[in-house]
Amino acid sequence: MLFANLKSVAPVLAVAGTVPTSLGQLEQVRAGVLDIGYYEFGPGDGPAVVLLHGYPYDVHAFVEVAPLLAARGNRVIVPHLRGHGTTSFVEEATPRSGQQAALGVDTIALMDALEIRKAVLAGYDWGGRAACIAAALWPERCTGLVSGNGYLIQDIAHAEAPIAAKSEYALWYQYYFTTARGEAGLAAHRDDIARILWTNECPTWHFDDATFARSAASFENPDYVDVVTHSYRHRLGLAPGFAQYAGVESKLAALPIIRVPAITLDGATNGVIAPTDGTWDAAKYASKRIHRVIPNAGHNLPQEAPQAFADAVTDVSALALAS
Repeated sequence: MLFANLKSVAPVLAVAGTVPTSLGQLEQVRAGVLDIGYYEFGPGDGPAVVLLHGYPYDVHAFVEVAPLLAARGNRVIVPHLRGHGTTSFVEEATPRSGQQAALGVDTIALMDALEIRKAVLAGYDWGGRAACIAAALWPERCTGLVSGNGYLIQDIAHAEAPIAAKSEYALWYQYYFTTARGEAGLAAHRDDIARILWTNECPTWHFDDATFARSAASFENPDYVDVVTHSYRHRLGLAPGFAQYAGVESKLAALPIIRVPAITLDGATNGVIAPTDGTWDAAKYASKRIHRVIPNAGHNLPQEAPQAFADAVTDVSALALAS
């Protein structure tokens, strides 16, 4: 590994001004059904933190958060989720599942591969869902949870229940991806779709072309379209899950309680999910939970508000120590 002989030194980043533009040297590790691409920061013997990105974003959501946490003494792992970047399937015959159980299982498999017994799990969107699942089903592996938009385990049994028309409108892409036309459209126009979503979901984030292009490179993964379309078809109850995840999905169908300390975050300017006071999912947390609304930030919380996201990770670690 990159830090075999430099356990106390975070990787050097390419820097323009004071904002990092690179995550350093990419590593790969066999973890379950995947060969996962990931970045590592900080001392190898520090408290572990796993940072999990959303869709349609990538590891660069944490380009500022990761070094902040490493500077505080944490061992920080930032992986490409399945279907993104250099993460690939070990076997060609493995189903290209995007279902929620697969994301949770991937998280634990990565921790196993890196010999991480326990970590703070922090993410948003797909990554927040993976973190919630791992925290709920494997609490012994989770020091604490940071989740953008709260409790993200999907209630697939009730997926056909309509939501507010404004919210349905904002989720157009989910319904588009359930069609053959949408699948072909994602294959042909993945960057255009992602740019629209970034703009709509993060209306106060004024990203430039270079920032978008840096993340868009991760969407060229050959499994991207299959994983993304299966994710949205499964969550809407329009595609079955795969047999190897049936046991985990059965547990998730019960909408399990999260029993580790948690900090949940909403972006005040999220263009898709309106910020809340955190009471809607309060019953899903059995341990200490704090909810925060982050001003001037939308859906991509760690990239829009890196200091606030890093502070949430540090603070949930303190909650865990106090528990």
